[in-house]
Amino acid sequence: MLTVAGSDSGGGAGIQADLKTMLALGTHGMSVLTAVTAQNSRGVQGAWELPVEAVRAQFRSVVDDIGVHAVKTGMLSSAEIVRTVAELLSEVGAPVVVDPVGVSKHGDPLLASSAVDGVRRHLLPAATVATPNLAEVTQLTGVRVESEADLPRAAEAVLSLGPRWVLIKGGHLPGEAVDLLTDGSREHLLRADRHDNRHTHGTGCTLASAIAARLAKGRTVPEAVADAKEYVTGAIAAGFPLGAGIGPVDHGWSTRGGSSAGNGEG
Repeated sequence: MLTVAGSDSGGGAGIQADLKTMLALGTHGMSVLTAVTAQNSRGVQGAWELPVEAVRAQFRSVVDDIGVHAVKTGMLSSAEIVRTVAELLSEVGAPVVVDPVGVSKHGDPLLASSAVDGVRRHLLPAATVATPNLAEVTQLTGVRVESEADLPRAAEAVLSLGPRWVLIKGGHLPGEAVDLLTDGSREHLLRADRHDNRHTHGTGCTLASAIAARLAKGRTVPEAVADAKEYVTGAIAAGFPLGAGIGPVDHGWSTRGGSSAGNGEG
């Protein structure tokens, strides 16, 4: 498993969340670091991009020697990094899960405005599954989702940009936590009870990594997404207070007993 993303010094999101998820779901996590953030439960205090040469070198080092069964992308930060990662992904014959990270949980920008067009034109066409939240749907397509009834329209708009499947995450809508997965012909609504707590930092990174882990083990996209949603729902329920702001989910909850979503079996 390979994650191409930024670092979260607080350990709740980004590369750190990805690697924890990959381990919990029985896969070996590898990483290509795109940026370093100074980040905690209260927000992002600073972010520094890595040179494109460093991103390319990390990718080549891992893929050329070890190989990869699935890739997940997260924070890519700049237009140049987006283009570089899209080019590298074109050489990989493995499933790719694109989490088009635009802003942090606290509203801090994590993608330059100049990079949004690159995500549309270069990155999303490389995706087996794209996993935008509602704010990212609007950023990428201009479509605003205000109710569950708007989810199909949002999915159609994102699919027009080229991913094979799209998962529109409706977690910010009131009521149940409902997501829509579709490839344009088949639709799957995934529902879960909403856990009213503040331990939701890193949910997007965690979900995308869980989907990629299941795809790496040979699951179909609908199976992988259903398993991943179960895992993330459990991780939110088991989340714990850390710092003064938004706490992290508990990536290890399934390793201490629970459903088969986290037992690492293919």
